[in-house]
Amino acid sequence: MADSKEKLFSDFSPVSTEQWMEKVTADLKGADFEKKLVWKTNEGFKVKPFYRMEDLEGLKTTDALPGEFPYLRGTKKDNNEWLVRQEIKVECPKEANAKALDILNKGVDSLSFHVKAKELNAEYIETLLKDICAECVELNFSTCQGHVVELAELLVAYFQKKDYDLTKLQGSINYDYFNKILAKGKEKGDMVATAKALLEATASLPKYRVLNVNALTLNNAGSYIFQELGYALAWGNEYMNQLVDAGLPAAMVAKKIKFNFGISSNYFLEIAKFRAARMLWANIVASYSPECLRDCDNKGKDNECRCAAKMKIHAETSSFNLTLFDAHVNLLRTQTEAMSAALAGVDSMTVTPFDKTYDAPNEFSERMARNQQLLLKEESHFDKVIDPAAGSYYIENLTVSIAKQAWDLFLTVEEDGGFYASVKAGKVQAAVNESNKARHAAVAKRKEVLLGTNQFPNFNEKAGDKKPVEATCCCGGHTCEKDVPTLNFDRAASEFEALRLETEASGKRPKAFMLTIGNLAMRQARAQYSCNFLACAGYEVVDNLGFPTVEEGIEAAMAAKADIVVLCSSDDEYAEYAVPAFKALNGRAMFIVAGAPACMDDLKAAGIENFIHVRVNVLETLKEFNAKLLK
Repeated sequence: MADSKEKLFSDFSPVSTEQWMEKVTADLKGADFEKKLVWKTNEGFKVKPFYRMEDLEGLKTTDALPGEFPYLRGTKKDNNEWLVRQEIKVECPKEANAKALDILNKGVDSLSFHVKAKELNAEYIETLLKDICAECVELNFSTCQGHVVELAELLVAYFQKKDYDLTKLQGSINYDYFNKILAKGKEKGDMVATAKALLEATASLPKYRVLNVNALTLNNAGSYIFQELGYALAWGNEYMNQLVDAGLPAAMVAKKIKFNFGISSNYFLEIAKFRAARMLWANIVASYSPECLRDCDNKGKDNECRCAAKMKIHAETSSFNLTLFDAHVNLLRTQTEAMSAALAGVDSMTVTPFDKTYDAPNEFSERMARNQQLLLKEESHFDKVIDPAAGSYYIENLTVSIAKQAWDLFLTVEEDGGFYASVKAGKVQAAVNESNKARHAAVAKRKEVLLGTNQFPNFNEKAGDKKPVEATCCCGGHTCEKDVPTLNFDRAASEFEALRLETEASGKRPKAFMLTIGNLAMRQARAQYSCNFLACAGYEVVDNLGFPTVEEGIEAAMAAKADIVVLCSSDDEYAEYAVPAFKALNGRAMFIVAGAPACMDDLKAAGIENFIHVRVNVLETLKEFNAKLLK
């Protein structure tokens, strides 16, 4: 069999890169290769349309092995297991406990409890964790930042009372001094003092991570991937730098840091991000010469040594790209996001329920979110193979490129005095908010597509009682006074949603009638484009097969009580049809030409104002239409 395979492949002569380029250049028929086929990412580097083995030359990433420093290919050697996490917001500890016990039988092996600081006491913890085997499941907790030490002490006391082996317990307490400044604009307490007290309180829980880098916050604010990674590294290094300077051992600090990343829909670049993250963080920690790392080297890469340089990663699907309309499409977004994180070898994952944008997740949406991960494990076996991207010409190059961009940003932050100084000065917030603004502009122009929102919307969907969920300002819901600028968490779809909700709330649903005439292929294509365009604002759209004359088309539109008439034909025919159609309509409805014909200036001179085509800003155009149609 092997011989026949060799003969089979020997029949194909090797093709050089030069030969490929000759073929591509010929197919482009004179078009510029760089402009047509080379993609410039938001991260600032270029991605070629194809990669070959020669593109791996000189890349050190290809020498990496799973479970070995610098952990590019993951911290695990035997499998690609990750923990399936579900969040529980605790309103009543007894009810939260019942829910936890239920979902532990449905595939969850990591719980995240959001607990109320004012209710914390020993009885509260006992009720919450009743009958939950802390040695069998990862337990994660978050509360108001001023009460994390109290929470840690209560947990340790409870675990000791239950006679657990504390060295086996896995979990985290979400203390993050810098996240509150970014998200709420509030700086409170002494980071070093609180961190030291927290490390002391959890000293008997070696596998509990209590210093958190919540880069998820940056992701949900619309940051680009290199920003999320670069700032996350600086964030983690700030903990290392300040606490080592305060006299704590580097290994102790590093082993207590947990990275919580978001996952965007850029599938391959997200795989590269997580690979690069482990490698870069391992080198940052190594620069502190932690005792554990030296011990690992002395032991000759001992499997059992929990090296301080291993990055602990929790990943959560992004909320920045979730939508209120056509919300079930969110399931497609979160599924591909979960796939990229799973293949990249994260330690645990939360899939955001599809209805999060407009409702508190219910039993159905939470079940779907759980099953999305279980499908990847039980049916796709993503938990069996470690770093299947290794050796991929494309992903190895993406890994190096994103690592370089993130590292450059990390160095810039360090040169500016570190992460804390950059956050205090508002530099991090300004940079991410600028990305948020740029991404909103891209969505407005359909350069970034949100299926069901700015492209191919559900024509007849109504929001009804669905309204965007508003985040509360502060812990406890008190009025916020910001000490520093904050991140902007407006989702990518927010402006389109506001537009469509405005249409629905007005009680006047404009009707757009497609006046299709002339060239069959062009009129159909432009009618479909126009229907999708106008339905993004919630308008009713009426497509048609075609009319023999513009006058008959206008009569049909008026009979249908149209508020908008869209002329759909070819560019050449607009010179013939547009002005007669416009005059026949005589101001009885808004008149739109679908396209940007060469005769556009002549049509404008005749009084035609509205044109829709691929170069217009869809959002701003629809806002203008709403202002005219809904008054």
